[in-house]
Amino acid sequence: MVRPTRSPLAILAALFFNLAFAQNPAQVPESPVRVVRRPDAPAIPRLSEADAVAGLRDLIDTRVSAERFAGAVLVAKDSQVVFEGAYGLADRAAGIPNTLDTRFGIGSMNKMFTAVSILQLVQAGRVNLTDPLGTYIDDYPNDDVAEQVTIHHLLTHTGGTGDIFSQEYLAVMKNLRVLDDYMSLIGERDLAFEPGERWEYSNYGFILLGIVIERVTGESYYDYVLENVYDPADMASSGSEPEDQRVESRSVGYMKPRGSDSWEPNTDWMPYRGNSAGGGYSTVGDLLRFAKALKNQELLDAYHTNLMIAGQVETARGSKQAYGLQDSRGADGTGAVGHGGGAPGINGNLKIYPKSGYVTVVLANLSPPAATELSNYLDSTLPIR
Repeated sequence: MVRPTRSPLAILAALFFNLAFAQNPAQVPESPVRVVRRPDAPAIPRLSEADAVAGLRDLIDTRVSAERFAGAVLVAKDSQVVFEGAYGLADRAAGIPNTLDTRFGIGSMNKMFTAVSILQLVQAGRVNLTDPLGTYIDDYPNDDVAEQVTIHHLLTHTGGTGDIFSQEYLAVMKNLRVLDDYMSLIGERDLAFEPGERWEYSNYGFILLGIVIERVTGESYYDYVLENVYDPADMASSGSEPEDQRVESRSVGYMKPRGSDSWEPNTDWMPYRGNSAGGGYSTVGDLLRFAKALKNQELLDAYHTNLMIAGQVETARGSKQAYGLQDSRGADGTGAVGHGGGAPGINGNLKIYPKSGYVTVVLANLSPPAATELSNYLDSTLPIR
């Protein structure tokens, strides 16, 4: 089936959640997508940690002065913070500055928490990666999707389930209150391609994973993530509360509409609330705690932690798709795993370097590439080997 062409408005809306970043081998699916491990990139000069941080300070000053960055930055090595700082305003109208405790919108970074939740259920024997979607959502309205798309396909964006963004979505997005509302809106749609045929980023696929979590556990997606991801990782400042609900220290996202030189709040571009595909909020400290909890196997056992971060298929972005993460490591393990997020007025990135022990977190309450530029600088300069 040929998918309908999206309007420029819908394409811009797609930034909401998309930026864009063997104990039990029987549970690992055989993927029809060929997995290719890229050779190590040629060695490039690396700065010392001190010089990389000094350059980061200069880059931040330049970006802040040019109104290209407002947000918070954190760099840690073996869980010890080596740099942190907050810049710009969280609320321009009220003159409230960003701090290290400011809660920023994180866009697609919610997918990391969804993937951890699914793999917890896999670890507990309540979900199987090779099972079709219909095993868990027995009332799914399209039989082909229910019977052919597996949990593995959804986690790796290879299910052909497409995205949520369209003119129809834009017309009703403020009325989509629970995850099942998205299925009611989109669920009859045909597959865009044969599951496993190729990689294509799918926010809707992660909506469906959120519904799986709800059907298997009998809890709301939000309650499950709070109890099984945020609380164990001590992430007290993270969540996905509705946009019209007051959340202490939540920043306002700012954007400049095309042709305008004025900053405007991103209110009209935000859905009712974040979900299993993206749209929540967090702090740089909470995301460091998430990285530490994942690394220390406080969320998953060793086998399922390694399964989650391991690249499964090649993407169109030059990295490998892992379960809820992008895996940019080379064959020697050097490099990062993590995820980014972007939307009008929102940009963030978490990079975890398993081999060197570095973690970098950059969150911004400005549109992409406000955070991405700083994250990429750190990725290219830190002594991550």
